[in-house]
Amino acid sequence: MSHDSESTAHSETDGAEPRLIDHLIELRARLLRAVVGLLIVFVALLPFAAEIYAALAQPLLATLPANGQLVAVDPAGGFFVPMKLAFFAALLLAMPWLLYQAWAFVAPGLYHREKRLAMPLLVSAVALFYLGCAFAFFLVLPSVFGFLARFTPDVVAMTPDIGKYLDFVLVIFLAFGASFELPVALVILVLLGWVTPQQLRESRGYAVVGIFVVAAVITPPDVVSQLMLAIPMCVLYELGIVASRWLQPRPEAGQTPSA
Repeated sequence: MSHDSESTAHSETDGAEPRLIDHLIELRARLLRAVVGLLIVFVALLPFAAEIYAALAQPLLATLPANGQLVAVDPAGGFFVPMKLAFFAALLLAMPWLLYQAWAFVAPGLYHREKRLAMPLLVSAVALFYLGCAFAFFLVLPSVFGFLARFTPDVVAMTPDIGKYLDFVLVIFLAFGASFELPVALVILVLLGWVTPQQLRESRGYAVVGIFVVAAVITPPDVVSQLMLAIPMCVLYELGIVASRWLQPRPEAGQTPSA
């Protein structure tokens, strides 16, 4: 019996090692495809790096005096800053491809119901992130720069550095893109059974206070950007409650919902 048990253990171990190697090979292939796709988009955007930066700078340039422009404090900033922007733009554009490679790697290990729910959540997360970035670019940045320009003394010449401006805009994009993921986060919490839609409704007051605190922390120190982040997040919180009610797991027949 002991000899048979040892043989069985060895066979299971031998079978596990090839499976692990197969997973590692698959992971390497998916990572390679993701990196190659990102590099292709990056190389394609490089010739247009200056034009992309010029478009990104429009919300600020519109608030500067006539013939106002940005400056490059770093001698190499005029070259490296547009390159940096091109990379982040490529990362943003290639996000669906990168997430698809991650999905293709983990999908075979998911159950049918998990696959059915994961794909809409993934698509919704990407769409909401894009929506948050668009909201920040077309509405938030012009309002913020207009607000700041009105309170800047006339004796102060506004000549922003191109690197500082890019860092500022990227932080705004990340803050709004991540904040717009709130409905997806609420749905995931409900699907995991950590909270219920009823608890989310009952905690609405606390959530609103928390949203305004978060908005005050992650946005520039002005009322305009704080309100323009907090108000959409309150709306998204309500949408998250509605979506979680639709996707909340139903109790099986013969079972009563837990309190």
